[in-house]
Amino acid sequence: MENKSFAVIGLGRFGSSLAEQLYSLGYDVMAIDENTERVQDSIEIVTHAVQADSTDEQALKEIGIRNFDVVVVAIGADIQASILTTLILKEMGVKRIVVKAQNERHGQVLYKVGADRVVFPERDMGLRVAHNLISPNVLDFIELAEDYSVAEVAISEKMHNKSLIELDVRARYGVNVVAIKSGRSFNIAPDPSDVIKEGDILIVIGQNNDLKHFEEEM
Repeated sequence: MENKSFAVIGLGRFGSSLAEQLYSLGYDVMAIDENTERVQDSIEIVTHAVQADSTDEQALKEIGIRNFDVVVVAIGADIQASILTTLILKEMGVKRIVVKAQNERHGQVLYKVGADRVVFPERDMGLRVAHNLISPNVLDFIELAEDYSVAEVAISEKMHNKSLIELDVRARYGVNVVAIKSGRSFNIAPDPSDVIKEGDILIVIGQNNDLKHFEEEM
């Protein structure tokens, strides 16, 4: 595992969940919030938890924020604090800055002041749920770029006991099968001759229009 270190600023639902997940995957995680109660609640789920105001440059220097490979700004409703924190981190020379945005306009400003990546947790979750409602076979849907996504799809009955070459999803739908989940086993980069069994799940990647076509035909 690559030995990356993360700092997560803002311990609301998104920030604390992200910090806990990164720590559970074995990464070094520092959680930062100006609310003492939230910091106390996070002590058990991260490497270090610190109470600090992220809009105070001196406070960030004292906790060694520049030493982290990735700093995630997960500040909730305070858009001004989110922007100011991003700006300070950029000026301090933080290697990679990932920021949670409330909306597209907020995201545009964050990129302008130095964010390397902007995430929209609420929008992305809405996208996943929408795809699941449209096609019950779609178990998960993650947007990778503006027009490119990866989907986790439960196979339909008509796909049972057919090989990937028989299904020919790349030629028919323009999507690529990058993995097959069979129970607890995970077949990465499957062979065209691999046969899909009942209960298998396909991990497919492609342009959104092609994935939509694939989902509808499932």
